[in-house]
Amino acid sequence: MSNQMIANITLKKRTFKVNLNAPLDLSIPIRGTGRNVNAWYADPPRITPYREGEFVASVSEGASINFNDIYFNPHAHGTHTETLGHITAEPCSINKQLKKYFSLAEVITIAPEGHGEDRCISRIQLEYALKDKDCSAVVIRTLPNTGQKKTRHYSHKNPPYMLEDAAQYLVDRNVQHLLIDLPSVDKEKDEGALVAHRAFWNMDGKKRMDATITEFIYVPNKVLDGTYLLELQTAAFENDAAPSRPVLYKIMKDE
Repeated sequence: MSNQMIANITLKKRTFKVNLNAPLDLSIPIRGTGRNVNAWYADPPRITPYREGEFVASVSEGASINFNDIYFNPHAHGTHTETLGHITAEPCSINKQLKKYFSLAEVITIAPEGHGEDRCISRIQLEYALKDKDCSAVVIRTLPNTGQKKTRHYSHKNPPYMLEDAAQYLVDRNVQHLLIDLPSVDKEKDEGALVAHRAFWNMDGKKRMDATITEFIYVPNKVLDGTYLLELQTAAFENDAAPSRPVLYKIMKDE
C-alpha cells in the first residue's frame, strides 16, 4: 500500500503536487528542562503537575490523570510566530492576523557575514540566494547548522541577526512570511531599535498587518535549498506571538 497522499496545490498561479504524508517539521519543541533552547535572559520553561493541597495531578504519584501546568515565554523558549503586535502599543493578536496557512516558500542557506564585531545577514546575500524566485515565504537556515541550535542558550551571546536593508529587501519582494533559525531578526542588544522588525512590518508606512516573523526554527541538513509548500500553524493564543509548527512539503517533479 502506498504511503503517499498526493494533493494538487495552486499558489502564485502555479499548480503543483505535494505528498502530504512526508512533512518536514522545522519546529523546536518546548521542554520543561534546562536543556530547552533559551534566549532573552528568561528562566527555563517549566512543565509540572498541578497541585492542590496534598493532591498531585500525576499518574506516577497516584492520581488517575496527568494534568500539567506549563510556564513558558513564546519568544524565549521555542519556535514561535509573531505579528507586528510584538512592537506596537495597541494589541495585535497572531491568532487574528494569521488566517492563511499555506504559502510557497523558498529555503535558503546563508553564512552570516562579519559586520564589525557582529555577524549579519545582508541584502546582497538575500539577493544572491533568492535571485528571481517568486515566493510568499522565505526560510533562512544559517551556517554553521548543527543540532546544538535546538538546545542552545543565546542570552548575552550576541547571535547573528539581519540588517535593516535585508529586511527591506524582503518587503520589496512582497515576502509575507519570514522564518529564521535565530532567536531574533534583530541584534540582541540594540537599545530597542528593532530596525529589522520595523522594516519588515513597514512601521513607518502602511503597516503590513498580515506579515509574520517566525523565529527559533531548525532546518535539518537533509532539507535542501529550494522551493517548498509551507504550512504555518500557530497555537490559538490571543497574544502578539504564539508557539508554532512550520512544516514544509516537497514539491513533486512531474514524471
